[in-house]
Amino acid sequence: MKKTYIFGLLLMTAIPAASFAQINLSKLIPKKNATTGVSQEEAGMGIKEALTQGVTTAVLNLNKTDGFFGSDIYKMLLPPDAVKIETTLRKAGMGAQVDKAILAINRGAEDAVAFAKPIFVEAIKEMTITDALNILKGNKDAATQYFKQKTTEKLIAAFTPSVQSSLEKTEATKYYGDIVTTYNKFPTTFKKINPDLTSFVVGKAVDALFDQVAKEEANIRANPLARTSDLLKKVFGGK
Repeated sequence: MKKTYIFGLLLMTAIPAASFAQINLSKLIPKKNATTGVSQEEAGMGIKEALTQGVTTAVLNLNKTDGFFGSDIYKMLLPPDAVKIETTLRKAGMGAQVDKAILAINRGAEDAVAFAKPIFVEAIKEMTITDALNILKGNKDAATQYFKQKTTEKLIAAFTPSVQSSLEKTEATKYYGDIVTTYNKFPTTFKKINPDLTSFVVGKAVDALFDQVAKEEANIRANPLARTSDLLKKVFGGK
């Protein structure tokens, strides 16, 4: 019996750590995660709860007055290919129009971001237990990266009509279109600017959402006080 025990220990030390990563945990430990003592079902529920919490916070942080416009990080200015418009138009006495366009762009993003939550939530519902376990054992931003990889294209496709509608609602399309049209008519303008704002704002808004989700995930993992339920405390507290 003693020899068998010693042989087992030697065998375990002889197997590289990488080999254990390839072992099916569900076969070795049917009910509990080997590292955390958290069941697979709990891990899945915990990750989904954490992502839902992160999404809710992300949306609430951005879907409000000055969520974008008042932020040093997320405030949108004119698109890169239109930056030169600002200097030219301000010199021409059209600074007020430029300011209106920038404000309306940000208001449009703040309004549109509300439509993102159901898209995120639907993606969370589709997450498998295996996905959840990989996230739990992964890097500190594993959940956000998974979410980003799995939903970006779908989110952009579904988000675009909402942004377009919001830009029209806040008259950002009109203000921006007006200043671009004015600039394009200048005799010194050789390269015309595209007045389409939607794709630019969609990209910026989606990036802001993912950034907010990442911050919330990091907070939940690192800060015990951010784990607002017993399940989150158990799943992330045991990592």
